[in-house]
Amino acid sequence: MTTPIKLYRNPKSGHCHRVELMLAFLGLAYETVDLDMANGAHKAPEYVKISPFGLVPAIEDGGYTLADSNAILIYLVQTYAKGSHWMPSDPKEAAEMQRWLTVAADNIYAGPCAARLVKVFGSGHDHGAAVAKAHDLFKVMETHLANRDWLAADMITISDVAGYSYIAHAPEGGVDLAPYPNVRAWLSRIEAQPNFVPMAKSPIPELA
Repeated sequence: MTTPIKLYRNPKSGHCHRVELMLAFLGLAYETVDLDMANGAHKAPEYVKISPFGLVPAIEDGGYTLADSNAILIYLVQTYAKGSHWMPSDPKEAAEMQRWLTVAADNIYAGPCAARLVKVFGSGHDHGAAVAKAHDLFKVMETHLANRDWLAADMITISDVAGYSYIAHAPEGGVDLAPYPNVRAWLSRIEAQPNFVPMAKSPIPELA
């Protein structure tokens, strides 16, 4: 890799942070480009050429461009850490990894992500429904993590990276993590990984 990977982002987006976290964990050189989304920079024609749906994050790597956070995680590992623990080859572990990537795109998005979108960005999501979905998710995760350290395998994988950001920042959406010690311990294990980088923090409202 001769030039840094370019990461187009909003610094308070969990989708963007999961990509930055992966870049950091892999020790890859990268530079961030913060888009002025309030003024429509993510819908500008030049950016839509990179991210056709006008969403963040997106990356540019040696002329190759890719949008969608989970797809980017796969690309980074397959390109720069192929055969590593980040994407297990065991069929059952690989399937578990994919299952938790789906959870990140579905349950996490509809729960802690949506609740935070309301409180941090003023979105029109149903906050009460999002909080309820977040707690439903965390109850499942609490049981799942009772006798294991990681979501999909014996080692950290990209599914842990995909899940981290919105769950760690769930209190910013008004979702209380106090009832879930196993989930909080899992977050701490991720934060203890070499090269961990935090996401920008936002105020914490009343928790539910």
